[in-house]
Amino acid sequence: MIRVLIAEDQAMMRGALAVLLNLEEDIEVIAEVDHGDAILPEALRVEPDVALLDIELPGMSGLDACALLREKSPACKVVIVTTFGRPGYLRRAMEAGARGFLVKDGPVDGLARAIRAVLAGDMVIDPELAAGALSVGGNPLTDREREVLAAAGDGSSAADIARRLHLSDSTVRNYLSSAIGKTGTNNRIKAVHIARENGWL
Repeated sequence: MIRVLIAEDQAMMRGALAVLLNLEEDIEVIAEVDHGDAILPEALRVEPDVALLDIELPGMSGLDACALLREKSPACKVVIVTTFGRPGYLRRAMEAGARGFLVKDGPVDGLARAIRAVLAGDMVIDPELAAGALSVGGNPLTDREREVLAAAGDGSSAADIARRLHLSDSTVRNYLSSAIGKTGTNNRIKAVHIARENGWL
């Protein structure tokens, strides 16, 4: 049996996935979590063959959890299953060690096939997303620019961001200016929007 862990914060979606996958003769869902920071402890406890991770989870993103699993539980293969089919997310998932990346509106038999394929050593990526990722290119933002731009997403002033991130006001303005330029926009609100749409934040 292929032992599967599901990380999904929406209870109905998590339950539906578990029921449908358990109908497969060779797949057993052995653990379900609703917080990103519960993924690694649960994986270490139950030792799944495959972890299905949503990206946007409370506590820790599925992408960060994927990187931790690669380091602490390398035998566990990760498939990202998300509503947000953004090229930047796909790139970040691959960099974090994911072996699959699928969108939630795909058929469940496709998910079962993907689970079997990654366990066999294959890479499974939604073909439209793969094409989109190639056309968009990599994330142009540095880690610090991403951090500052993400902090600006709630409308915080440069001074507020500076206090929160322990930077000077001028340093924050420089990072914001650079991020705005790299996203091809003319203000921070548009820059945040473009960065989120591309999965760069």
